[in-house]
Amino acid sequence: MDGPGAAERAGTRTIGVSIPVPDPYAEQLTAWRADFGDPLAHAVPPHITLLPPSELRADALVAVRRHLGRTAALHAPFEVHLRGTATFRPVSPVVFVQVTRGISECELLQAQVRRGPLSRELSFPYHPHVTVAHDVPERSLDRAELVLRDWEATFTVKGFSLYEHGADGVWRPREDFGFTAP
Repeated sequence: MDGPGAAERAGTRTIGVSIPVPDPYAEQLTAWRADFGDPLAHAVPPHITLLPPSELRADALVAVRRHLGRTAALHAPFEVHLRGTATFRPVSPVVFVQVTRGISECELLQAQVRRGPLSRELSFPYHPHVTVAHDVPERSLDRAELVLRDWEATFTVKGFSLYEHGADGVWRPREDFGFTAP
């Protein structure tokens, strides 16, 4: 697969839409992810995915921004509680922190984000989570699942962010979309 630089030269970019995990929790999860040996610990900020990495034509960005703004306007802030770990093994070498409150809100939000100019099928059924170890040795996955099994955090989700994958492999927020519904 071509890297982001090649995609940008071809007039496309790789984007994603996610709910960022706020500090101090994001800082904690990044440190743990690095400790588990995940090479993406500092390239992928802790988040709950709403739209997985997707190729976007550069000329579609205005329509995407408009769509995301309209989507955010339909939602009010909601609480998310992250607690404990689970895994997608053996299907995928991932350990994650579970979303235990806010699941239905995340499900509704991601379904609305993936409409219009961002319409796409998913490779797997949607399951809101925060990845803490991916593509690391089995013993590191086991350790991540054990070490964070009692970890938890609660925060208010006030919106979501459009991210762009940089040529250096780092995902960076490009624009935030705050919820405005009462």
